[in-house]
Amino acid sequence: MGKVQNPRRVADNEAMAKTRMLRTSPQKLNLVAQMIRGKKVEKALTDLTFSNKRIAQDVKKCLQSAIANAENNHNLDVDELIVAEAWVGKNMTMKRGRPRARGRFGKILKPFAEITIKVRQVEEQA
Repeated sequence: MGKVQNPRRVADNEAMAKTRMLRTSPQKLNLVAQMIRGKKVEKALTDLTFSNKRIAQDVKKCLQSAIANAENNHNLDVDELIVAEAWVGKNMTMKRGRPRARGRFGKILKPFAEITIKVRQVEEQA
């Protein structure tokens, strides 16, 4: 009489990974996510490795985590994986400030973002 198993949130040929609290704005993170959407994982990893964007290394770690989840948890073939979806969300915003002239206060917002990457196994077309 155990607990009922939760249904999978992704299909049988998919795996996903999520990274939270990335110290960048969602708008900047989405530029990097656009770069890898729909590509094969090898090509996406190469693009992220040689990208000039600072946040690309954190996105690469998330993609590698999704690949490892696909391989180890769902027994998918790594050579047939593509980045099916990559979406970005807002997270918290740190509020900081700086004193300005005439007793005013300049608001400085430091946003955080999160990214979710879903990889899917597709069969090679011969």
